[in-house]
This record gives sequence, structure tokens and C-alpha cells, in this order.
Amino acid sequence: MSDTNSKPKEPIEIKKYANRRLYNTGTSTYVTLEDLAAMVKNGEDFVVHDAKSGEDITRSVLTQIIFEQENKEGQNLLPATFLRQLIRFYGDSMQMLVPRYLEVSIESLTREQEKFRRQMAQAFGVSPFGALEDQVRRNMEMFERAFAMFTPFARREDQGEAAPGATEKPAGKPGDIDELKRQLDEMQKKIDRLTDKGGGGQS
Repeated sequence: MSDTNSKPKEPIEIKKYANRRLYNTGTSTYVTLEDLAAMVKNGEDFVVHDAKSGEDITRSVLTQIIFEQENKEGQNLLPATFLRQLIRFYGDSMQMLVPRYLEVSIESLTREQEKFRRQMAQAFGVSPFGALEDQVRRNMEMFERAFAMFTPFARREDQGEAAPGATEKPAGKPGDIDELKRQLDEMQKKIDRLTDKGGGGQS
């Protein structure tokens, strides 16, 4: 059997020039951020490289797309409270947990979106967003417990007997990181189980 059919499709390369113009090498045409937003919505994968240095600047371009979408009337997805809290996490000891938390939450919402749409379509007279809010609340509670557990690691000893001259263990030891990864994997499994149970959600 040929491997070509099973080979994953390579992402389209977009080049960004010094004049800020974006060039789609797949279609040999210049494109806009709006065009790239449409590609994302259509499930087309792409990477953006600086035309001069070759540096991968995909993340910054995706951020620009979000900024443009947020500036459109009625398109806001990111509440000001969320943005403020996100800014607070930069440089914080919990920064390493935030990307995974956001990934897990958005993956959960993506998996469940069709189910939520069906529930909303059937829920006239009831709260159409009840199931969604309930799922988000469960995710938040789970991660808040995790944040409390890991902020910082040394606080686990707070309830115990601390000898007057004892020195605290550093929070960033390799064993702590391994434990953190293990806990995150467990949380992912719990979230998957919760979303499976939430499918028949009560209104």
C-alpha cells in the first residue's frame, strides 16, 4: 500500500513581507488577515514565515487575526475580565499551567459544540445555555482546585508542623514538574469523563 494517501497534508506556507503584505504560496496570491481567518474557519492549516528571516511568526499573526475579529461590532468573544486575568498570569508562577488549561477547555467545548447546539434548539422555554454553563463551571472548579494545589508547591506544608529553622524546598524541582504533568493528565481524563456524562445534561 502506498504511504502517500496516509501522509498528513502539509500546512500552506504564508510569507509576510516587510510592507506587512501576506503572500499565500499555495495560491500564489496576496491575502489579508480576513482571508487567513476564513482559512482557519474552513479548517485549512497554514504557517506564517517572515519572508526575510524565515522565522515562524504564526502565533503573532493568529493573535492579530483575533485582535481584528474582536474589534468588529458584535464579534467579541473575550470578556474584559478574562483578558485582565490572562494578563495577570504573564510572569506568574502559574503561567506554565495556563496554556494547557485553555487547550483542554477549548477542546472540550469543540467536542461538545454540536451537542450544545442540539440542546439549545430543543430548549425553548428552558435555559438554552444551561448545559454549556454547567460544563464550563465544572471545568473551572476542577482547574481552580488544581491551581490551589500548585500555588505554590511549598504551601502543601502550611497545615503541617514547620520547624522554626527549617528551609523550604524549592518549588521548581524536576520531581514537582513530573507530578504536575501527571496531575494535568489526570485532570484531562476527569474532564473527558465529565463531558461524556454531561451529554444527556439536565435542564
